[in-house]
Amino acid sequence: MNLKELAQKLNLSPTTVSRALNGYPEVNDVTRDRIVAAAKRYNYRPNTRAIRLATGRAMAVGHVIPVATKSEIMNPVFGDFIAGAGEVYAANGYDMLLSVVADEAEAAAYRDLKSRGAVDGVIVHAVRTYDPRIACLQDLGLPFVTHGRATGIEVDYSWVDVNNRRAFLRATEFLLDLGHSRIALINGKEEMDFAIRRRTGYVDALLGHEIARDADLMTSDEMTEVSGHRAAKRMLALDNPPTAFVAASMLSGMGVRRAIEGQGLKLGRDVSVIIFDDELSYLRNGEDLPIFTATRSSVRDAGRIAAEMLLALVADPLQAPLQRLLEADLIIGQSTGPAPRK
Repeated sequence: MNLKELAQKLNLSPTTVSRALNGYPEVNDVTRDRIVAAAKRYNYRPNTRAIRLATGRAMAVGHVIPVATKSEIMNPVFGDFIAGAGEVYAANGYDMLLSVVADEAEAAAYRDLKSRGAVDGVIVHAVRTYDPRIACLQDLGLPFVTHGRATGIEVDYSWVDVNNRRAFLRATEFLLDLGHSRIALINGKEEMDFAIRRRTGYVDALLGHEIARDADLMTSDEMTEVSGHRAAKRMLALDNPPTAFVAASMLSGMGVRRAIEGQGLKLGRDVSVIIFDDELSYLRNGEDLPIFTATRSSVRDAGRIAAEMLLALVADPLQAPLQRLLEADLIIGQSTGPAPRK
């Protein structure tokens, strides 16, 4: 089915149908919803080449990954985010352009994408404190959405993020309420904004219970099984070891669990663990009953939301920045229990 045939079925002009499917703001929501529903019902797929010629758009979204974070591509979190964003791109006739570049060439990559008209906008990953990419993209006038926020950036920009501070505040308070006072933090790399916010939530919960933070119980590293195991093994060997851990990811938590069981201890009885669970498609936290107690927020949903926001900015570049703060749920699993008696 082509655009003209779809328009005839809806008794609308081809121009109205085209503008609705391409996100133009002058089409009212009722009409847009009707057109989108019909496009799905009749399996209509727009002619991307024709759209490019008619609108001057590239009909593509860019994702630029610096070499220093190339492990991001192998990270299941990145994969699920891209899967969610990809659903939105496909539904709207957009392609995805993924570029892996040298760290020092990242700004040049954005300038090149803009000058060639290769993409209509970009999504920025692994947001750092004082992230220079935000000013770079604003200067270029290239629409963008960041996955995460950048502490230290005062200007307004579009982002989607999880309330990481509140998630780790709740996780730590949950363990404190169970009687734990020696709680360790296995965090992500703390030049990343999300990790700083998580550490803040953890520390605020301790201070709220008049417990001083202990540098021996705080670590920052790549969120891998190996780094989680290494850090937890060191902490469990302390003279006064932790009775609970808050871990930044499922992979980190798996490493912590290996360290606990390597000491002959039982997860959830002798040592408690709470992870951050991104509800990953291929790394599930148990089936019927979660293995780990977790603060949970779907990264696939975040990808969908970020993509929808970006396409809205592409359709209407003059609108104000779009921002969405997601809350994480606290899911009770088998990895937590009361603090063991001394």
